[in-house]
Amino acid sequence: MWFYVQRVLIPYEKADAAARLRPRGNLSDLYPRWLGARELLLHHRNPYSTEIGLEIQEGYYGRPLDASRPDDPKDRQAFAYPLYVVFLLAPFIGFSFHAVQICFYCLLVILTAASVFLWMRALRWKPPVAAVAICLALTLGSFPAVQGIKLQQLSLLVAGLLAGCAACVASGFLFCAGAILALATIKPQLAWPMVAWLLLWAFSDWRLRRQLVFGFVLVLALLLAGAEFVLPGWEWRFVEALHQYHQYTQNQSVLDLLLGAMLGPRAGKLFGSIAALLCGFLVWKTRAKSAETPEFARTLALVLALTVLIVPMYAPYNQVLLLPAVFWLVREPARFSFQAISRSICAISVFVFAWPWIATLILSVMYLVSSPATARSAWKLPFYSTFALPVLVFSLVLFGSALKQPVLRGREPAE
Repeated sequence: MWFYVQRVLIPYEKADAAARLRPRGNLSDLYPRWLGARELLLHHRNPYSTEIGLEIQEGYYGRPLDASRPDDPKDRQAFAYPLYVVFLLAPFIGFSFHAVQICFYCLLVILTAASVFLWMRALRWKPPVAAVAICLALTLGSFPAVQGIKLQQLSLLVAGLLAGCAACVASGFLFCAGAILALATIKPQLAWPMVAWLLLWAFSDWRLRRQLVFGFVLVLALLLAGAEFVLPGWEWRFVEALHQYHQYTQNQSVLDLLLGAMLGPRAGKLFGSIAALLCGFLVWKTRAKSAETPEFARTLALVLALTVLIVPMYAPYNQVLLLPAVFWLVREPARFSFQAISRSICAISVFVFAWPWIATLILSVMYLVSSPATARSAWKLPFYSTFALPVLVFSLVLFGSALKQPVLRGREPAE
């Protein structure tokens, strides 16, 4: 996968950009946030301003975007995050961006690897050492992880924070879990389903779980107060920046992308609402379960799979949040063994899951045996299953969550 991205995909993108006169700068998703944080904290400039937006484009694309050029990107790469993201980036604003890129690159690799162990802890799954090594290799060698690391995407940071939060809940450190959950809201669209689920879970047994709410509210209040202190009235600027972001990117969910062309522009929203209602029904039924139960692990996997399905961002790097759902499905294959339909869906899902590696292996062989140009002409091959995977994973976890216990031979799934 890394070979494919470095030798096939990136060279193709560079050649295509050169042919279309499309600008290419550092192309780091960290850069707009880092520059906004630096300008705010060091020079007291509004990171949501048009002037900062043009400076961001200068670094990200190599020049400001020109609306008169049809091949220029539509994404303005403006600062469209909650202002308190600057506090997480504050330790890096005194360094050159090249140095920050190297540090953040290493941080994302370490955090993505650590998330494997954190999700296993959250699910209370203890596979053999060989299985852990395989999970680690497949995670770091998956396209979502590779893309996120290459782009220095904050989605991987948020995924690591959510994994840390879930592991703290499973270990009984509820105040710490709430504090980490508050930090994850730097990308609200990725964090809010998990926030809603864990707050519902905490309020369902207030006496034992209230520390999670205290940690979340305290840290979030500090972040909001700090943001208001450094830039009064930032909330309205953020709302306006978010509105503009949705306009110029025309953000779509995975369901919007898959169903829009076939069933109309509202089909994705309709099916997304149905998926959310089904998920909400199952979440409500398990709200009283403790973090030690299999039901809690299933609900955690289901909520994160729903997040990938309905969040208005279909970028593959968001699919790192499918990791706990995949782990749960691997952990409990017996749950689906007696249903012919579910076995068929499982078989299709395994093929869809494996397809990117099969395709990149084919292209790598083509690159080495035939020619780089031949491999680059088929660069789309690994992407054919990209948007089907979240649908299949969510469907399997939803179906598995709806099944009655015990599943097989009168036994609960092994811890």
